[in-house]
Amino acid sequence: MFNIVLVEPEIPQNTGNIARTCAATGSKLHIVKPMGFEIDDKKLKRAGLDYWHLLGIKYYENLDDFFEQNKDGRFFYSTTKAQYTYADAQFLDGDYILFGKETKGLPEELLYKHPERCIRIPMISEARSLNLSNAVAVVAYEALRQTGFQSLKAVGQLTKFEW
Repeated sequence: MFNIVLVEPEIPQNTGNIARTCAATGSKLHIVKPMGFEIDDKKLKRAGLDYWHLLGIKYYENLDDFFEQNKDGRFFYSTTKAQYTYADAQFLDGDYILFGKETKGLPEELLYKHPERCIRIPMISEARSLNLSNAVAVVAYEALRQTGFQSLKAVGQLTKFEW
C-alpha cells in the first residue's frame, strides 16, 4: 500500500478524483490542511461517489503535524522543480508520495531539504504542470508497477459479446 499525501489541496474535483484513485489502488489518502473547500463539498463527493467506502483517509492540521505523526515514513516529493523523474525513484511498499497545492506546489524549503527525494513528471518546457489528479495517477501507478501491483486485480475478463 502506498500513501498519497495532498498538501493544502484547493480544488475539490481534483481531490475527489485522487480519492477515487486511492480507493481503486488500495492507497491511503492523507490530507494536510488547510483545504480550499469543505470535505462535504458535493463536487468532491461526486468525483468519487461510489468509492468512498473503499477509501482510507487521514487529516492533519499542517505539515508539522503530518511529519510528527509519520516519523518513520519514507517520503518522496512530487514537484516540477526536481532533478529526477518519477521513473528514477525506487518505490517501496508503504512509501509516502507528497503533492502540493494546485497553485504553488510543495513548499520550497521542504524541497531544499530533500533534493534526492524530489521527483518530477517530464513534460515540454512550455508546460507549467499536469493537472494534480493526473499527476497523482501517473506517479502512483509507477510505484504500483515497481512493486508488482500487489493486491490489485491485474487481469481482466471480457464479457460475452454477440454480434
